Amino acid sequence: MFLMRFTERAYVNYTEEDVRNSPNEAVRLTFSNSNFDPAEGHYLYNMYLDEYEYSEEVGFDGLMLNEHHNTPTCLGATMNLEAAILARVTKKPKIVLLGNPLPIFDNPIRLAEELAEIDMISGGRLVSGFVRGTGVESLATNTNPLHNRARFEEAHDLVIKTWTTPGPFRWEGDHYHFRVVNPFQTPLQKPHPPVWIPGTGSPETLIWCAERNYPYIFLETDPQGTQDMKAIYAEAAREHGYEPGPENFGYLVRIHVQDTDEKAYDVGKGYMVGNIGVGRIPLPRDYASPVGYGSRSDDPRFLRLREQIRSDPFRVGGLDGAQYDSILDSKRWIIGSPDTVISQLREVLSFMRPGILAVWTNDGSISHEDTMRCLELMGQEVLPALREIGEELELTDPFQKEGVMPGLTAI
Repeated sequence: MFLMRFTERAYVNYTEEDVRNSPNEAVRLTFSNSNFDPAEGHYLYNMYLDEYEYSEEVGFDGLMLNEHHNTPTCLGATMNLEAAILARVTKKPKIVLLGNPLPIFDNPIRLAEELAEIDMISGGRLVSGFVRGTGVESLATNTNPLHNRARFEEAHDLVIKTWTTPGPFRWEGDHYHFRVVNPFQTPLQKPHPPVWIPGTGSPETLIWCAERNYPYIFLETDPQGTQDMKAIYAEAAREHGYEPGPENFGYLVRIHVQDTDEKAYDVGKGYMVGNIGVGRIPLPRDYASPVGYGSRSDDPRFLRLREQIRSDPFRVGGLDGAQYDSILDSKRWIIGSPDTVISQLREVLSFMRPGILAVWTNDGSISHEDTMRCLELMGQEVLPALREIGEELELTDPFQKEGVMPGLTAI
């Protein structure tokens, strides 16, 4: 099982009143950047990079980054820049980007060049994930949501061809036109870096991934809904001649460890207390999923999952203390002492069977000191136990399936 560490790198120096006073009471897209303090940003960016460096020291196989725009909930507006820094200062973990929002790029060739450089600097440790981005990303970059999926698929095809086909060649697509495609830099990994796709269960994306044998990483989705969506992937995979296993699936879950259950319970509240706009104030529907953006699937399995997502307080707002307890009871967030976390994770892994586990260790108002202690305990007790559980449950990851050990040593 491949174990990677994640945080959204939130900016938390704002109040609920600030959000209430923003246009449409939205913490994304229209929340004024007058609420941002660059001096605090200087501190936070360096703190988050320090925590990622320590994540290598405690033994994570991968360092996961994501990207969002026009929001304090994620400071990763240029994820590839952070990835380039980590590629240089770390030695073993994979640099996992989940992912670059392809539809907002007008020049996918430039993106292919950036990623190739990261792969070379890291010594071949890049995992290049791609996403469609939320509605906010489309609106922030003046990209028509109606063309989001088509631009995603064409940009993906162009990036892959740029990496694998000697230039120069010409590209004339529906959304991208280049007379000369011939970037001089190409990735170290051949034929190209691994591609993983994260999401919340769009059937179209699941089928698209299965057709290409790309691992799909479920982002905090309901356990039963996740199983339903895995079945859609599996059906498409069988149509393409293979039986998917744990190596085809990943799962992102919030996991926070402290010395005692009581301490972890109190610290874990920071996930929702700090993320004022995410957990407690609904994001306007047109921001999250503008007209033309969402899936048109009528598969009942997807419709059940979509309804669950739309009623999830953490995704749509309204989260409070009682719901915090409910989330912990459901094991969607796993918070406690090492023994408690290991026990609960065994249950989750037995049911979900992911070959890739993304560990969301901190966010919101969780302090740097508490984060570092969490990472220390993860390295000392939780990660070794998870590796044993992974072997016991035969949770093969993509690198083991290919006969490649995670964590290629940098050149």
